[in-house]
Amino acid sequence: MCQLLGMNANTPTDVMFSFAGLATRADEHKDGFGIAFFEDRGVRLFVDPAGARASPVAEMVKHYPIRSGNVVAHIRKATRGRVALENTHPFLRELWGRYWVFAHNGDLKGFAPRLHAAFRPVGDTDSELAFCWLMQELAKAHAGVPTVDELTRTLRELLAQPAAHGTFNVLLSNGQALWAHASTALHWLQRRHPFGAATLADADLRVDFAALTTPADRVAVVATEPLTCDEVWRPFAPGELAVFVGGERAG
Repeated sequence: MCQLLGMNANTPTDVMFSFAGLATRADEHKDGFGIAFFEDRGVRLFVDPAGARASPVAEMVKHYPIRSGNVVAHIRKATRGRVALENTHPFLRELWGRYWVFAHNGDLKGFAPRLHAAFRPVGDTDSELAFCWLMQELAKAHAGVPTVDELTRTLRELLAQPAAHGTFNVLLSNGQALWAHASTALHWLQRRHPFGAATLADADLRVDFAALTTPADRVAVVATEPLTCDEVWRPFAPGELAVFVGGERAG
């Protein structure tokens, strides 16, 4: 099973602690990794078909303190589509003058939607196919740029369709919000004042967030499995969709 990591914050935040925890799980999930950082309307996207344990790109990312309000990361265990750069998550598309980033954990059987020319997969994964279909259907559903609430209502209807074909744990962001949809395994937490310390579950690394934050900071983190062993992670219910804005769960 692939591993997902998402972060949404009310101020640009360093995600390296959580990414370090995610990367330790790359021994089993060694078929590529990727991470996307939103900076206003721009996106820094780093992907590599090498595993996060062996990739020099991943090593660079671990020591590159990029601060972002929305982050989507993925480490891949291939189920469909060969191990190749074009099949490495997260995937990126433009819609309504904004970049959209998508990462998927799971496997879809018999999902073969019709696509028009605006959105086409480059690789051969079921994940990228589902993303292209999702962008196509969002564009059809709204004539102009919708609000986050409107997008959430539309996504709640749309995401159920590919989810009916298998496991569809998904992270999606356009830089304004982070959406997370669960089929099986997905967990989330919020860090806010008063901040405490946290210890990674899979590595000997501990951070005191109180020393690195202000009382106004808020950060929401989503992961396939809890990344820390001393914080309260909340599991998603099957079929649940959540949206995070400004470090808060908004729906």
